[in-house]
Amino acid sequence: MKKLLELLRNKYFLAIVAFAVWMLFFDKNDMLSQYEYRTAVNKLQQEKDFYTKETADVKKDLAELDSNLNTAEKFAREKYFMKKDNEDVFVIVKSDTVKN
Repeated sequence: MKKLLELLRNKYFLAIVAFAVWMLFFDKNDMLSQYEYRTAVNKLQQEKDFYTKETADVKKDLAELDSNLNTAEKFAREKYFMKKDNEDVFVIVKSDTVKN
């Protein structure tokens, strides 16, 4: 017990403890902020990966559209439900749930 009291009276120990508490909880870059920053970076990295994949898919579609007119017609029919003047288009949506 006496050693603990001596340790608590030591000005260097108190300075180190105060500095550690300040850096961990009260500083601009405290532990909570670092956790939030890391979470935000991970979220942004996931969004970057998603948009990179989407960009690659769009570039692939664009290359296909530039290469062949039949592909352009197929793309317009599938994505935008376009049709010729003398035909009807029926859109069939498959349901994931099965009715019992």
